[in-house]
Amino acid sequence: MPLRLAAESAGTPVYVYSRGAIETAFCEFDRALARLPHTVCYAVKANGNLSLLRLLARLGSGFDIVSGGELDRLRRIGVSGKKIVFNGVGKSREEIREALAYSPSGKARARGGILLFNVESEAELEILAEEAARNVARGGARPSVSIRVNPDVSAGGHPHISTGRHQHKFGVDWVQARRLYIGPGRSRWLEWRGISAHIGSQITSLAPFRRALGRLAGFVRELAAAGVAIDYLDFGGGLGVRYTDESLPSRAEYARAVAAMVRPLKCHLLLEPGRSIVAPAGVLLTRVLYTKQNRGKTFVIVDAAMNDLIRPALYGAVHPITRVTREGDGARSRRVPVDIAGPVCETGDCFLRDWPLEPVAPGDILAIWSTGAYGFVQSSNYNSRLRSAEVLVEGKRFRVIRRRESRADLVRHESGD
Repeated sequence: MPLRLAAESAGTPVYVYSRGAIETAFCEFDRALARLPHTVCYAVKANGNLSLLRLLARLGSGFDIVSGGELDRLRRIGVSGKKIVFNGVGKSREEIREALAYSPSGKARARGGILLFNVESEAELEILAEEAARNVARGGARPSVSIRVNPDVSAGGHPHISTGRHQHKFGVDWVQARRLYIGPGRSRWLEWRGISAHIGSQITSLAPFRRALGRLAGFVRELAAAGVAIDYLDFGGGLGVRYTDESLPSRAEYARAVAAMVRPLKCHLLLEPGRSIVAPAGVLLTRVLYTKQNRGKTFVIVDAAMNDLIRPALYGAVHPITRVTREGDGARSRRVPVDIAGPVCETGDCFLRDWPLEPVAPGDILAIWSTGAYGFVQSSNYNSRLRSAEVLVEGKRFRVIRRRESRADLVRHESGD
């Protein structure tokens, strides 16, 4: 489907996703793990559009959530609690209660709940135990619980998305985790079922994964020797994608490498990919507003901005940008270095600097590539800008799966007094 049709129909800026690419990515993970008990739990934080979540649910996906809001999204599309893993370093008491009573019908049931709570601190474990005691008193079951262990492994494509070192806020070190697993007093209300680790995002080598899994396997064996049987090993996500010239393993290579190390442990593997499923499946389309010269430097001003895609400003992320080919275009013209920037009043509102781009004119459509993950979900209304529409391409057809916001939406919850 020509991208220009989506831009002409839905306007710009607009996120466009490929259903086929998402299905292919999920199935590559799932097939590579076929000989191992496993659940591929899509990381909702990467892109939480309801249509995409429903698509993945139909493929048999589980889900990794980090908030009560993400849990509510899954409830709205009828996802079973047994397909949900609750991560996050700051779960509130209210979110824990909601997860304990979760039901896809939306009606709280004492015997509802989710597959696994991944606990990230002793204080959180105390709150979970208190709420679990109340839930059991109402006839509910004990929740299945795992501790997220910080394996002290360096990984991730940027310091902001590396999560596996001791200086990071995530998880607890093994000495403390072991004490919590085998300590007295909590097993009455909680059921130890798993162990968890997640070391970062946009990881382009298998080596950090192998180091972390090696340490995690040792922890599982220590717990078994202490009489704590582990059913689930949650290894998070983190596999990178190619934005520019990254060299990285395929989804299948990554999944097979993880499976080879988990198989001897006799655990059910929970894998939580997000970026690697949806990032390559999405583009952000934007329209050229103006071009200008300033002392020999060329600027291309587009109608998308840092409020639509903050990754370049936040992480220094590089998303390639190309002109969307139009009918009648001939051979490529000579590319020249330009800065491609948005209209927001911030110097940081620049997608690429000195990027080689074919000559463009006002009205031309550009595609910002690999924006299916951490694109729309991190967007904002800064400068009172409207958040973009989202479109899903299905074969030769497409449909709007989120309408563009209106100015009325911007002030809907303000008093105006």
